[in-house]
Amino acid sequence: MDTLLIGIDTGGTFTDLVLCDTASGRYTYHKLPTSTGEPARAVLDGIAEILQLAGLPPSRVGFLVLGTTLGTNAVLEGKCARTGMITTRGFGDVLELARQRRPHTFNLDIAKPAPPASRERRIEVGGRIAHDGSEVEPLDEAQVRAAVKSLREQGAEAIAICMMHSYANPAHERRAAEIARAAWRGAYLCASSDVLPEFREFERFATTAINASLMPVMDRYLETFERGVSDQGIPVPPRVMQSNGGAVTPLAVRRVPVNTFFSGPAGGVVGCTGLGNEIGVRNQITFDMGGTSTDVCLIRDGQPAKKDQREMAGYPVRTRTIDLHTIGAGGGSIAWVDGGGLLKVGPMSAGAYPGPAAYGRGGTLPTVTDANVLLGRLSPRSLLGGRMAMHPDLARAAIDTALVPRLGVDTVRAAAGILEIINVNMMGAVRVISIEQGVDARDFTLVAFGGAGPLHAADVALDMGITRVLVPPRPGLLSALGLLHADVRGDFSQTCLIAATAGSLQTANAALGQLRARGDAWLAGEAHARARAERTWAADLRYVGQNSELSLPLPSGRVSRPGLRALVEAFHARHREFYGYDMPGQTVELVNLRLTVSVNRKAPPAERRRFGRGSVRDAIVERRAVWFPDTGYVDTPVMARDRLPRDARFSGPAIIEQMDTTTVVPPGTRVHNDRLGYLHLALPRGRGSSGG
Repeated sequence: MDTLLIGIDTGGTFTDLVLCDTASGRYTYHKLPTSTGEPARAVLDGIAEILQLAGLPPSRVGFLVLGTTLGTNAVLEGKCARTGMITTRGFGDVLELARQRRPHTFNLDIAKPAPPASRERRIEVGGRIAHDGSEVEPLDEAQVRAAVKSLREQGAEAIAICMMHSYANPAHERRAAEIARAAWRGAYLCASSDVLPEFREFERFATTAINASLMPVMDRYLETFERGVSDQGIPVPPRVMQSNGGAVTPLAVRRVPVNTFFSGPAGGVVGCTGLGNEIGVRNQITFDMGGTSTDVCLIRDGQPAKKDQREMAGYPVRTRTIDLHTIGAGGGSIAWVDGGGLLKVGPMSAGAYPGPAAYGRGGTLPTVTDANVLLGRLSPRSLLGGRMAMHPDLARAAIDTALVPRLGVDTVRAAAGILEIINVNMMGAVRVISIEQGVDARDFTLVAFGGAGPLHAADVALDMGITRVLVPPRPGLLSALGLLHADVRGDFSQTCLIAATAGSLQTANAALGQLRARGDAWLAGEAHARARAERTWAADLRYVGQNSELSLPLPSGRVSRPGLRALVEAFHARHREFYGYDMPGQTVELVNLRLTVSVNRKAPPAERRRFGRGSVRDAIVERRAVWFPDTGYVDTPVMARDRLPRDARFSGPAIIEQMDTTTVVPPGTRVHNDRLGYLHLALPRGRGSSGG
């Protein structure tokens, strides 16, 4: 029987795996260092190892899903493929012209980001489509052939085809793609009308060019991954998590790899949504701190915040994503002293190799992990249930060598400074998704996960005035667990730019019909024929002359006269809610139509938790001196989490250790280990009583 589910989350430092045997309800967990040289290697090794640990055959695997940050890292590190662009004559400089806005108004020294397609590999061709979709000038096919030949000779590996107003009429782009495929068989290419059929040339061109630059990278990675999965005897094709929270086939990822940005962290948010439904915590701030970065997201009333545009390496990428905010702050973040003698932490990371100095793999630079070891917050002996030896002497040496002489402080103060700075950095990330969005963070529960999240969550919460922290049973593996809850999901959009009046109904319904056809074609390749799909419709509207839109739900894929009137009235009300006023006499414009197609999967069974049989005192494995910001060093009990009894209640200070993470409980914090194994930390109101 195909009863095994496997979720894999590949991070910058560790690759996490979880296996669920749905027949028995038994879960198996595994964690191993990420191989940066061969990104698919750790994944394939991990699959073989977790099946061996579980003692189960690969032939029983019925669902395998991967969360990966490969695309994100390739863009941020400049490791994408050489990319060419074929565009309409006169528009070759759109990527450089951008929006004519500086990211920092008063800083004149900011270097412009390198475009995904360099100027010499952006070639203009004759032909023009007008804004209404009419043809002004026919496509010059000879120039398209010459452009493809030139790009091939320049060593381009991928081609982005971006023509003016292709959202209104994609004929020129489709013909150019046909010519390019005929002239260069096997070329990686994509057209903007397939990637992002929306207006605004800069965003459309940038998204398409970045997508093209990732196609060879993701194709090579997925080819190795798929072949390795098949060679292990797993009978089902794998799936890949998208940044919108849905899992799709590798074929869909090959076509639009930009949809995988933040796919690994998205699994954690999906997991938090599931646990929120399980225990009734519907308002959350997710706090996922790993080895290289920290990801935060706001979940309100059980729904993660979403957005339609992210900036990657200085360029906008328009694709539907869970609204994750990421900063370079993790356990491997390197501490350093700037030219002015100030201590800084990150964004550079030691990664898995050589890693923090305490790992004993050759790292010599001080990191957040080294500071935690030195201050007694992390075990000075081992991690990962004893599988990874720790070297506190190397952690001390790294801090003493790189920081103490330059800062003029002792070792403990230098280590404490590392933690204080990284916590302030992460508090800033939480502010971005809460306070800066008009949301009081104190009304939410901070959900701590990732390998380092529970180490720092309580201090971040205290600084923000948040009084509730939740630590799931498997925090270091929650993103991998969340992948098992992923549904099949695809998002589609289409620009209309028509007045929201009765005279536009036919045009609007025709566009909705085209969206449905695109969704149905996608669904045919992503789910079996009998799958029951749910379709969710939405529309972006604005007053004529405005530059931004508000999105509102549509009840169905067809708009009637009464439905259109109701939509316009709802827009006035939403505009009044967002901006404090509305303009009932102003014409409302229908800008974009949107469709989400999803097929729900059956959720995996809840894990049977293990609890200790004795008292809280029986869970204590040792005592050691632990440093806390408000008290300095305190003699602190260290507990094994799997020895804590069900419904246990106690107060900090305490250190709670488990295979995948360590939870720091500051003095004065009350802890409840509930009947499902979730740790509820009730913090005193203290440092951040103003909400940050």
